[in-house]
Amino acid sequence: MKPAIQVDKLRKQFRVPKSRGGLKGAFRDLFTREYSEITAVKDISFTIPRGEICGYIGENGAGKSTTIKMLTGILVPTAGEIEVNGFVPHKERETFVRSIGVVFGQRSQLWWDIGVIESFQLLRKVYRVSEEDYRERLDELVERLQLQELLNRPVRKLSLGQRMRCELAASLLHNPDIVFLDEPTIGLDIVVKTEIREFLKSMNQRYGTTILLTTHDLQDIEALCSRVIMLDDGKIIYDGGLDRLKTTWGTGKEIVLQLNEAVPIERLRELTVGLEAEWTKDNDYTATARIPLDKANVSEVLARVVSAIDIRDIQIHEPNTDDIVREIYKTGSADKPAAAPTGTENADTANHSNSDSEAENREKAHV
Repeated sequence: MKPAIQVDKLRKQFRVPKSRGGLKGAFRDLFTREYSEITAVKDISFTIPRGEICGYIGENGAGKSTTIKMLTGILVPTAGEIEVNGFVPHKERETFVRSIGVVFGQRSQLWWDIGVIESFQLLRKVYRVSEEDYRERLDELVERLQLQELLNRPVRKLSLGQRMRCELAASLLHNPDIVFLDEPTIGLDIVVKTEIREFLKSMNQRYGTTILLTTHDLQDIEALCSRVIMLDDGKIIYDGGLDRLKTTWGTGKEIVLQLNEAVPIERLRELTVGLEAEWTKDNDYTATARIPLDKANVSEVLARVVSAIDIRDIQIHEPNTDDIVREIYKTGSADKPAAAPTGTENADTANHSNSDSEAENREKAHV
């Protein structure tokens, strides 16, 4: 079976006009315009199998929306090859769009001044869905997304959360094989976000719908996606599971203990010998154990400590995905940086570096 989405060395460049400053510059721009080339997507390649929910993430300006627009046929690539559901999107657009659904969180496909149900009926004709299939699909979507009270309201009178539920229904009326979601939960409250996540998950399980999800909310990714593709400056810097990211970049798990008695840190270390737990104490009654993620035997650490020490409260902190992804964006690479030298070697390196810098400064001053 062919994959749902196949992309090979995809590139998109834009020709952007330059504006000269001042009245004289504006007058010159009327007759002789200068342009600059901006590359938004830089030779990316990936494959998404059918039935997968894949997160497509990156900072603003990384090229996410540009990629989605090329995958849906809105933009024509500058170079590279795309195949989505067996079609080349920009070449076979009229036939192709019948097999996909698209939700842009900041743009609406519903008509602003008419009732929601009237927009649905217009979309049925656009996608050439039979009356019988339309009725069956609409009834299911109305029930699952709780749209009963919204169908006869004009779109302009809906709240953001209500409109997004209607947008989702509109994109799924023709039962598409592939759905592209570009920030579908932007600005929504936690209740509506949870409802939409549950609906997408059940739809994927029931129909095997392939979903490509673009979002800044990493909780969406954690709740839905088995895989994440990370984009930075138009290039893919990571393609894999979130678990692998946490294993590579995570600092491990933390166990925070609130103690009923003052316990020396040496006692805690003695109790967990051989478990690679690194202990620190914030005060006499609070101790923290850090355990490497690949060796995080939390239950054994707790079993040894609880059996010997009177504990008032326990907190366990997992690696924070937001912090991990933010750190990767800062470095521009998902490859874990090499650890810095430690101990005397590190001190010697620092001393040599300082000596070299001082010598260099003296030489510059002399010159």
